[in-house]
Amino acid sequence: MINGAKRILLADDNANDLELTLTALAEHNLANSVVVARDGAEVLDYLYRGGAFESREEGNPDVVLLDLKMPKVDGLEVLKRVKSDPKLKTIPIVVLSSSPEERDIAASYSLGVNAYVVKSVDYGEFVRALKEVGLFWGVINATPSNTSC
Repeated sequence: MINGAKRILLADDNANDLELTLTALAEHNLANSVVVARDGAEVLDYLYRGGAFESREEGNPDVVLLDLKMPKVDGLEVLKRVKSDPKLKTIPIVVLSSSPEERDIAASYSLGVNAYVVKSVDYGEFVRALKEVGLFWGVINATPSNTSC
């Protein structure tokens, strides 16, 4: 485990993408504290300590890795809610999406996303991208201490 690694909330409904992401993070010792949400409603439950997450430890994740195309509540709606909430808006959110569409990228940035990464279909490229995302957002980036949620 890398010293200083932080809590990551990984939101993706695709089992293959989840497995690849978790494997890539683990290969680079970045999966020490990853919580998985399989739809947007679970993301919001985690952040607001509701549903299955009502007894989780206090504090926000240090970064959210967010897929856009999810059931129940899509990633753009999650992004909108998080960035409009004063208690959550400082949480860095990195979109990990298979969509290279300009409208998705523009919509994400207009809602306050911190980074947008297009998932590569090439496993090696995907792993390299996740390593860089994980190292920066999960280790290097400094976040404010926030235990309000």
